[in-house]
Amino acid sequence: MHTIKSLQPNDDYELLLEFENGNKKLFNLKPYLLLPVFKILKDKSVFKKVTNHKYFIEWQPHEIDLSADTLWHESISC
Repeated sequence: MHTIKSLQPNDDYELLLEFENGNKKLFNLKPYLLLPVFKILKDKSVFKKVTNHKYFIEWQPHEIDLSADTLWHESISC
């Protein structure tokens, strides 16, 4: 299981992630914005309020989250 050390959202709906093992990856959230549950994140002020919980990231109070393993597997290395 992967854990997230740090998280930085950017203006292009991407997340720069650093995992506990030292790997840095970039996750593109844009394809997810087409899904109804993620639609609220099109508002950049909401998108940028993402919080890191090590094993997952979350947007509250919208109850939207993604697991660290999903982020690991669907990200590209930096």
